Amino acid sequence: MSQTPDSVVRTYIEQHRAAFLDDLAEWLRIPSVSAQPDHALDVRRSADWLAAKLKETGFPTAEVWQTPGAPAVFAEWPCDDPQAPTVLVYGHHDVQPAAREDGWDSEPFEPVVRENRLYARGAADDKGQVFFHTLGVRAHLAATGRTTPAVHLKLLIEGEEESGSPHFRALVEQHAERLAADTVIVSDTGMWSEDTPTVCTGMRGLAECEIRLHGPDQDIHSGSFGGAVPNPATAAARLVAALHDEHARVAIPGFYDGVVELTDRERELFAELPFDERQWLRAAKSHATQGEAGYTTLERVWARPTAEVNGIGGGYQGPGSKTIVPSSAMVKLSFRLVAGQDPALVEKAVRAWAEQQVPAGIRCEITFSGATRPCLTPLDHPALQSVARAMGRAFGKPVRFTREGGSGPAADLQDVLGAPVLFLGISVPSDGWHAPNEKVELDLLLKGVETTAYLWGDLAEHWRHVP
Repeated sequence: MSQTPDSVVRTYIEQHRAAFLDDLAEWLRIPSVSAQPDHALDVRRSADWLAAKLKETGFPTAEVWQTPGAPAVFAEWPCDDPQAPTVLVYGHHDVQPAAREDGWDSEPFEPVVRENRLYARGAADDKGQVFFHTLGVRAHLAATGRTTPAVHLKLLIEGEEESGSPHFRALVEQHAERLAADTVIVSDTGMWSEDTPTVCTGMRGLAECEIRLHGPDQDIHSGSFGGAVPNPATAAARLVAALHDEHARVAIPGFYDGVVELTDRERELFAELPFDERQWLRAAKSHATQGEAGYTTLERVWARPTAEVNGIGGGYQGPGSKTIVPSSAMVKLSFRLVAGQDPALVEKAVRAWAEQQVPAGIRCEITFSGATRPCLTPLDHPALQSVARAMGRAFGKPVRFTREGGSGPAADLQDVLGAPVLFLGISVPSDGWHAPNEKVELDLLLKGVETTAYLWGDLAEHWRHVP
């Protein structure tokens, strides 16, 4: 009896498992910490290693792209069918700092396997999730008999994600023509749990600002002048108090303009997830939930825009008392944005609102830092459905849908390339990203390999590209 395509894929993965893990361990030994200048050469070495390994995998093109900071890696493997869709896979090869004294049970850059888990910095975030694409495409070819992938396959693996991706958008803009794609697959995320495979459909955007309020030219005596001149610390407190209404909605006029509301179907799918709010609160180190009225906790953190006070200060902070009217105060705010919101318009609305809150005699300075756009792919998008089918095929169970409450550089790919962004990750919350003893579950890692082995053929079958 001839083997089914699925059994061919699984057999191929099992036959090449040991070599795949040996290669991954070799890559994990390179301490590619982008945030530490002492590791700049290691980040370059990591990029060179990956480019060479992608060539060995079969990619005809594999290049190291320089930036003013750390290098990225670009690879391309064209399909022999000109009408096949083009897919760009995004990930990163830099990692967070790590040292044994941080609490690791073993050396962070010397991978070890314990209880079918691979421990090392970068095992899950993000080298493991980048590297499963190498074995996945080879298993895809073995199962289909093809000599090229069923899609035009491209990879962009950056080297500064853990440092805030300061040069990423410029890199994408510079190479936009070569990076052009019908969809982007981000493999720098995770699943709900080991027993609940999920596909993320979107991430929130981000806008951040600092508001500085200036009153008297210097701190002044509160007995001689208090109650007769405006106090910038009081103005800062009133500003923060005015940020939300009694229903915990952001009270800035125009803030919700354009927001794409949750559909009934999305709310139903979120509600199906095995969410334990008490366990979530323990992870949050909090004692109660709170937020915009009319929405569940998951809806608030995944699909609703927010405004948070990240810091507030002004006046005397030392022991005892100091009876002054302070000369200045400050507030730091961040805004998580959802699909339909434009960071530039949010900034304009915040500026207008803040200036209206500040009394005469207080000078207001508002500084915004770089913004990140939100990204969202509709549930019925054919590429998203392909990801869900491929993952369901690999895991042998239904796949559910989530969103991410955080923000990342994937939105720059959507914005510059005009392509929908999808998420394919197999990491689970216990993997400990950025923490001591980061690990990846080896069974899940190989499920990621299997998912990609099915994905390219599914995309080619269900989503033809017409130039």
